[in-house]
Amino acid sequence: MTLVEVVRKRGPITVAAFMDLALYDPRFGYYTRAAQRSGRAGDFFTSVDVGSLFGELLATQIVEMATIVAESPDDTLTAAHSSERPLRGFGIDLVEVGAGNGRLSADILRATGEQHAGVFEGLRLHLVEASPAALAAQRQTLGDAANHLTSSGETLPASFEGVVLANELLDAMPVHRVVSREGQLREVYVDCHRGKLVAVEGPPSTSDLAAYLARVGATLEDDCYAEINLRAVDWIADVARRLRRGFVIVIDYGHEARELYSVTHSSGTLTTFTRHSASAADSAGRRPPWLERPGDQDLTAHVDFTGLKMAAEHAGLTTLGFLDQTYFLMALLSPDAFVEPGEPSTQLRRRLALKTLIQPGGLGSSMKVIVFAKGVGTPTLRGCSGRARVT
Repeated sequence: MTLVEVVRKRGPITVAAFMDLALYDPRFGYYTRAAQRSGRAGDFFTSVDVGSLFGELLATQIVEMATIVAESPDDTLTAAHSSERPLRGFGIDLVEVGAGNGRLSADILRATGEQHAGVFEGLRLHLVEASPAALAAQRQTLGDAANHLTSSGETLPASFEGVVLANELLDAMPVHRVVSREGQLREVYVDCHRGKLVAVEGPPSTSDLAAYLARVGATLEDDCYAEINLRAVDWIADVARRLRRGFVIVIDYGHEARELYSVTHSSGTLTTFTRHSASAADSAGRRPPWLERPGDQDLTAHVDFTGLKMAAEHAGLTTLGFLDQTYFLMALLSPDAFVEPGEPSTQLRRRLALKTLIQPGGLGSSMKVIVFAKGVGTPTLRGCSGRARVT
C-alpha cells in the first residue's frame, strides 16, 4: 500500500496526520528510511554538516551545565567556580533528541573528553531517534566514545539528570495547518481525488487549535494561513516531567508568535526541501508543493518560540535565554580558538566553519537558541552571557 492509498482509505486527514505518515511511517517515511538526510549528498544543510566546530562549541556549554548540575541546588551557582570543579565519579546524562546517526553527539563527546575528563568519564549518552537505519549506525558513528551510549531508541529515558539537546527537531514535527475565513478558523486537510493528493478545508479537528492561538495572543487575518505545532507543546511538557534536574537546549528556526502569525507569513511556513531546493507553502490555489512526492522530500514548519516558552514554563522549566545562534556560539568561543598550533589549512577550515555557523542571514540568524533549566537555580550560562538578541 502506498501513502496515497492510505490517504484515500482514511481521508480526509489533517496535515499533521499526513506529515506523520510522510516523515515517520516505517514503510514510506522520509526520515525512517535513511540514516542521514542532510549534507552535500542530502536535501538540506544543518549546523552539524558544517563540521565538528558546532559540536565543540556546544560541548563547552554542556560541560558548564554538567558542573552546575553537580553542585548542590542550594549552592551559589556561578560559571567562574563551577567550570573548574573536578567531576570524577559524578554521572551526568546527555540526552540528544532527534539524534540521527549520532554525528553531533560524537563531536560533543570528543570535545568533552578534551575539555573536561571528569565530565567525560561520567557522561551517560542517550540518543533518541525514530529512524531504524539511523539507530543502527549510531555506535559506528560514535567510534571510541560508543561505550558512553547508555540507551538508544525512539523514546526519552524515563528519568534523567543532566542536559537535553534538541537540534532542528521541532521544525520536523507534524503540524496542523489552519486558515482564517471571514473571521472563522478553518483547518486544512489532505484527501485523495482521482488518484492525487489534494488540500481541502473543513472545521478544526480539535478545539486545541483555537485555544493555542488565543494562548499565544495570535489573531489570523482573513485568508492567512498558519501552522500550529501541538506536538512541540506535548514534547516539552514530557521533557520537563522526565528531567529531574538540569537543562534543555533547543536549537531551531522560527519566530515569536507575534511575527509567525502575522501577515508577514500569510501563506504559512510549511516548506519542502529536496536536493537543497526549498518550496514554500502556496495559498494561491495551485497544488501545494508539500503534497508532491510524499515520503521522498523533507517537510518542515517554523517553530513558535512563544508557545514553546509558555508550555515549558507551565511544565515547571525556567527560561534562561533566547537568542540568535550567532550570539550563543560567539559567547562560547574561546579567545585562543584560532591561535592554537595546527596546519594552516585546518585553521582556515575552522574559520570558514565559524563564519558559516554565525553569519547573519544564514545559520547565524535563522537558527535560534532557547535554553531552559530545572532544579538548578537561574545561573548565568556562558552561552547566554554575551550580547543576546533575536532577529
